[in-house]
Amino acid sequence: MALGGCGQGEDSVARVQQLADKGLYSEARQEIRNMLETDPTHSEAAYLLFEKERMRRIEMDFQLSEEELLPSIQRYIPDATAEDILAWDQQGLLESRVIDGERRFFNKTAYNLVHISDAAARRTDNYQRFTGKAPLYALHPHHREVITAETPPRNRIRIDYTLSVDPDAVPAGEIVRAWIPFPQEITGKQENVELISAAPTQFQLAPGDQAQRTVYFEKPARAGEPTTFQVSYRYESIARHTAIDPQQVEPVEFTPALQPYLSERAPHVVFTPELRTLSARIVGEETHPYRIAQKLFAHVDQIPWAGAREYSTIRNISQYAAHAGHADCGQQTLLLITLMRMNGIPARWQSGWEFSPESFDTMHDWGEFYLAPYGWLPMDVTHGKLGSTDETETWFYLGGLDAYRLIFNTDYSRPFSPEKEHFRSETVDSQRGEVEWEGGNLYFDQWDYDMEWEIEHTEPTTVASK
Repeated sequence: MALGGCGQGEDSVARVQQLADKGLYSEARQEIRNMLETDPTHSEAAYLLFEKERMRRIEMDFQLSEEELLPSIQRYIPDATAEDILAWDQQGLLESRVIDGERRFFNKTAYNLVHISDAAARRTDNYQRFTGKAPLYALHPHHREVITAETPPRNRIRIDYTLSVDPDAVPAGEIVRAWIPFPQEITGKQENVELISAAPTQFQLAPGDQAQRTVYFEKPARAGEPTTFQVSYRYESIARHTAIDPQQVEPVEFTPALQPYLSERAPHVVFTPELRTLSARIVGEETHPYRIAQKLFAHVDQIPWAGAREYSTIRNISQYAAHAGHADCGQQTLLLITLMRMNGIPARWQSGWEFSPESFDTMHDWGEFYLAPYGWLPMDVTHGKLGSTDETETWFYLGGLDAYRLIFNTDYSRPFSPEKEHFRSETVDSQRGEVEWEGGNLYFDQWDYDMEWEIEHTEPTTVASK
């Protein structure tokens, strides 16, 4: 959340944030109480209350004590020792926070360790990394199908989604308001979106051009029962691939339409001094837009994937991704977007879910970059460079995309329709949903979701002759 206001109000928020960033949560909370008790209509009340909520969310993400860390890691590495913990810690592989004098480790520290350390991964018992389970994260026949097809391959996919609020999370009789992500209609990328059913049957579907599109429901809570919402739909996911000829690439004409995608957008796309230094080191003397894009893509690609903190707990995600030593798909994408924009290459966000020719599925973030004369092209830096001796295959995901995507969002941190009254659980992305009632937001620990998907139809493709 970007700071608003000015003067004394802004100073108040900054003071609280400084205390929180130092891990002095008790002092920060007391400061918030003092300010709001003194002035209940404080101009920055919303920001102060979110800062209080942000600290609570961080505490939820960092619950492992030093004593609990070793047993947690031994679930993956049975022979891990206290000496190993010390060595891994000195290497910066164990993410932690000091909160009110107590060091706490990220809940996914053990899981992440075997993703970011090859040496640790070799000590596991046949443990497979997350991206190793995903067929399309390595060269796959589908990639070659997309590259060689005259007509872009497309999949017709059905989704059945249920969101269920915990019993008694909301007092009986109170109205629960839910926003479930819903696919956009995007020519050449995602088409023929068809709503099949919804429950409750009264709902509000956001406009097709809503940057973060949802279907909105209301339902009264009943004592002792979950409050459920359901939506089913189908759509067609269309693969994309552009054969980029570097000799044909032209300098970008900075039009008003492209300007937003070349600019900073606090708090997560900011051209900080540290990122400027990083960009200069990566790019060097290169001036060709496509070659710059390749260099930036390759650099972010080598950042190890790992399980993420909730995005709402991170002040600047691109900065975090650059120095944390690991990053997930959205963190990698925001870093790449920032670096692209810093180098005069328009770049923007896209996200939703990804599926596969097999059983793999996950929430996923990627993006698009603009290259003249080709226009907007996909970029998925988490899939990254594919292992191939063929340059076209290697760079498939810098200009191409598979036909197993579900696009909810064409930008990040954008309002819903209708807008939420209370702050969001996920302040950046929209992939699981959002829930609130008159008394406030319902965070992720107060409700569950279930997504079931099925490839209903795969359209045959004509292979281009060589």
